[in-house]
Amino acid sequence: MPEAGHGYEVVKVFNNNVLLAKHHGAEKILIKKGLGFGRRTGDRIDEATVFDKIFGMESHETSAKFDQLMEAVDPDLIGLCEEVLCMISTEIDDPVNAETHIRLIDHIAFTIYRLRRNDQIENPFIVEIETLYSREYAIARKAVAMLSEALKLEIPESEIGFIALHIHSLRNNGKLSNTIKCASICNSALELIESELRLSIDRKSIDYVRFISHIRFAVERITKNIPIRNDLLSSIKRTYKASYKLAQGISGLMAEELRLKVPDAETGYIALHIERLKNVATGLTNI
Repeated sequence: MPEAGHGYEVVKVFNNNVLLAKHHGAEKILIKKGLGFGRRTGDRIDEATVFDKIFGMESHETSAKFDQLMEAVDPDLIGLCEEVLCMISTEIDDPVNAETHIRLIDHIAFTIYRLRRNDQIENPFIVEIETLYSREYAIARKAVAMLSEALKLEIPESEIGFIALHIHSLRNNGKLSNTIKCASICNSALELIESELRLSIDRKSIDYVRFISHIRFAVERITKNIPIRNDLLSSIKRTYKASYKLAQGISGLMAEELRLKVPDAETGYIALHIERLKNVATGLTNI
């Protein structure tokens, strides 16, 4: 057996594949098939062991939060969530910071609690999320399949959307709020267009996909203060007056949500997308 102070000291075994250990005073989640089998608190694991994944608690604060999570959530569920996170981290080929790690496990645990109480889980942004973050959505679908199979529990499509948002935040330094804001803006924009034009827009159509993809990148430009030119702005204002006026309303929604000014150039491009949506919905395709 290695000398005391060397290797990994087992703190808690979650399941046969996942355990919590201390390494040089820092807590680590260790994941490897069969790693937890027969292990007990205090056991040591050789320093040279190759793991499938190691997740570290980056500070005393995150360690304390994880300790609170362990007190509130069933150990088997934490172990399962860690295996899901291992899959997600491998798929996105990115490390998972401790804060987002804890947030996702907490989210999944609360969702499972609600589903077992037969609560309805609704996600008003499901179409927008699947369209805006298709890669994350596909990974989230795999995560939900893992959870559903292990827990023998039917998990609704709405939850795939929520997990996809968390995965997107993993890839963007934990910025979940902007992700949700973007989905919210797209949903509100469509409702405004449908209400003002008295039309029903097909949320699966390529034109709607283009529209919300444009909104996504517009939000990114606005939040990062990236300028955009629109040499057609004067022509758009003159030719598509109604669509431009509606675009101003959508820009107002964006400005309120982001707390930032939306440039006229962005409003002009939004107007073009509105004109396209309107023409497709009414059977015209002149733009």
